[in-house]
Parts: sequence; structure tokens; C-alpha cells
Amino acid sequence: MTKDELKDLLMNRKNSSLILSDEEIQKAYDFCEGYMKFMSTAKTEREVNVFAINEAKKKGFKQFNFGDKVNVGDKIYFDNRGKAVILAVIGSDSLENGVNLTAAHIDSPRLDLKENPLYEQDELGFFKTHYYGGIKKYQWTTVPLSLHGVIIKKDGEKVIVNIGEDENDPVFVVTDLLPHLAQNQMKRPASEIIRGEELNILIGANCVKGEDLNNRVKANILQILNKKYGIIESDLLNAELEAVPCYKAKNVGFDCSMIGAYGHDDKVCAYPELCAILDIQNPKKTAVAILTDKEETGSDGNTGLNSSYLKYFLEDLAATFGANPRLMFSNSKCLSADVNSAFDPTFPDVFEKANSSFLNYGVVVTKFTGARGKSGTSDANAEFVAEIHHLFDNENVIWQNGELGRVDLGGGGTVALYMANLNIDTIDVGVPVLSMHAPFEIVSKLDTYMAYKAFYVFQK
Repeated sequence: MTKDELKDLLMNRKNSSLILSDEEIQKAYDFCEGYMKFMSTAKTEREVNVFAINEAKKKGFKQFNFGDKVNVGDKIYFDNRGKAVILAVIGSDSLENGVNLTAAHIDSPRLDLKENPLYEQDELGFFKTHYYGGIKKYQWTTVPLSLHGVIIKKDGEKVIVNIGEDENDPVFVVTDLLPHLAQNQMKRPASEIIRGEELNILIGANCVKGEDLNNRVKANILQILNKKYGIIESDLLNAELEAVPCYKAKNVGFDCSMIGAYGHDDKVCAYPELCAILDIQNPKKTAVAILTDKEETGSDGNTGLNSSYLKYFLEDLAATFGANPRLMFSNSKCLSADVNSAFDPTFPDVFEKANSSFLNYGVVVTKFTGARGKSGTSDANAEFVAEIHHLFDNENVIWQNGELGRVDLGGGGTVALYMANLNIDTIDVGVPVLSMHAPFEIVSKLDTYMAYKAFYVFQK
């Protein structure tokens, strides 16, 4: 056996910047220009939903309603309550032979306003919040925040809120103690340096003049909200308002090889997945892309993938062709498109290096997630793992394996188990991320582009 042949027998992962040509690297960087614009404007699940549907319409996708007749070659989308969307390109093969699915989530960790959020304390106005998803609470103080969402007025009118993103908009912030007075605060455990009830967003300081009121700052804020949106305080009970970092996606590093942004988890998979389904033409098997909600809180709720909306969609699709839905599910395959934790050399102790993913090493194929006994994972079978590995090798998709940290430390959920529970072969494929769930996460441009290639070759 030659030295080169021996090398081929060994796992030999390489940084993709060493493998790709300058032309391919430029193609990846060009792809990420679109991704960065997307990340700077579509920060919530509602905004991603609108973006996806608008882009789909440009490519000829038509809205699908349960019971609609569908033909081979049709491009359709199903909008689930403005917070999740399914896109499909109908293939020439029988649905009973299965469909190829990709599934990413479009919600990200954030601060949600409580139902009755507005209050005044010592002549400062605040919004009370309840954090959404797994966060390090102390990371969310002193970060400039924007406010996104909807308010439903008493007359049924829906008011869309997006304030803090424009250069001329005000922003909002959670305050923190100065170091000089934080001696006792710094003695708290890290999980309580900032407590949940201390994540209060500062929103105003001016008082209403000439009024005999106890809450003059609150009254002034309500006047501003009424003038801008036509709402009263009780309308906030009918609102979904999310506070997210207001900054735009930025290049990171002297070489501009990385992207820093809020919400890479999981929009760095959702955007490539969307681009892939929009580029699919005349597939043999029907291609389906799912952009779902609520993953960060367990995928429950009627816009999360633990609900039945995907199952109903696929069953209704099967019915239009007279196909047996059980056969369709059993023969279908899915890439659960979710991020993985990139190896961080500053904190190596929480990783097992041989089974970790690395920035710039390509898209991550994760056979199983979970921890402490593989809890909460679907654990793809070896035959399907090999099929995906061989597909990526044959299509020149740079990929790597990776797990979510050490056995007794790591874990983390994805939507894979909900797909697998439908008797669909499913495996996690996604992009490695540094500083996951922080207000500013880091990904590699080359990995992001490889995610697009992976999803495209899987569905084409």
C-alpha cells in the first residue's frame, strides 16, 4: 500500500479554504452577500415567512390550500399562520416512492414582551419580558435592541411593528450595574448574574406635562404608541412583540471569511434551504422544504414541527394523486437542517475533538444529537448515513461529522425526531456556529455555501 493510499484510509478532514479554488471561494462569498442582506432584515419568524413567500412567488410558486389539485411540475407553498411555511416542487415520480424533505427552523432566542408589559418605576418606563429559548441572560444586557411583531387592535386591525432597525429609529436596552456597585451581583452564580425578572427593557424617561398622574412616563409612552400605531394599553394583551439585537450582519475577521449576526441559529440553514428549493427544476422525487417555528422552545404549538400541519400537508398532497400516505412517509428522506456547535479552542474542555465540527470544514452531518444517553435524538441508521455521505462525496459537497459536545455535557434539540417519528429517514445536516444562542453568533461563509450545495444536491 502506498503512502497516498494509506492516507485515504485515514479520516483526513481539511479546511475548505485549502481545497476550494479561488473561483469557488468567490462563488461562496457572493452567495453570502445575499445571506447577509437577508439576516439584516428578516430577524423574526414572521419576517422570514414573508421573505420566503415573496421570493417563492418570484420563482412561480403558487399558494396551496387543502383540497387543491396539483400536477407534476407545480411549485406550491403552504403558509401556516404567517409563522411557518412549506414549499414544494412536485416531481415526476410517484409520491408512494417518497419525497425528499429539508426542514429548518426560523425562530431564534430572543426577549418576548409579557402580555401586560408596560410599567413605570422611579420615573423610567420599561417593558417586562420573558426570554424565549435557551440564553445566557447576562449576554442580553446593554445590547441595543429593536422591537418586531404584531398588535391586534379591538377592531381586528393588525398593526405591524418594526422599530429600531432604521438608522433614524430609536433603540431599546436592558440596563446593567456598573462594576463599581456590582460586588454582590458578581457573587451570584453565572445563571443568575442577571435574573429573568431583571431583563426589563428601558423604553422612556420623559413625563407628560400638566397632568396629575402617578405614572407620567408611562402615560407619555402610551401617547406616543397611540399616535404612532393607534393603540391603547389593552391592545398590548393581543400582541406578539419580540426584542432582538438591532445591528446588521457584518463581516468578521481581516479576511472577511466569517459572518457575525443575530439569529444564525437557524437562519444559516433556513436561507440556504430556501435558496435550494427555489433553484430546483423538474426533480424526479417531489422536493419539500419546511421553514418551521417554535424549535427553540421545543417545537410545540401549531406552528412548531411537533404539531400535525406538515403531516396534514403531505397527506393532502398524497390524496390529490391517489397515493398511499403511509407508503409515502415510509419511503421519504429528510435532512433536518440545523446548526451544530463549532469547536472553540478557547473552551476546549467541553468538546471531544475527534467528534467535533470546525469552522471552514464544511457542512456538518450529525448522526445523533442528545446527551447523557442520547436523550431526545432520532439517531439515523447507518444505511442512511452512508447514503448521505456518499451523495455529498459524489457531488463535491465538503462535509464533516460533528456532535454537540462531550457525552455528559452536550446535547441540544433539533426537529429531526419529529420527522423521524413520521417514519421518515432523517439526519441532521447544518452549519457549525461559534457563540451559539448569543446576541452575535459567528459562522463561516464557506460552510454556509456548502449548506446550500448540500440541500440542493439532496433535492435536485
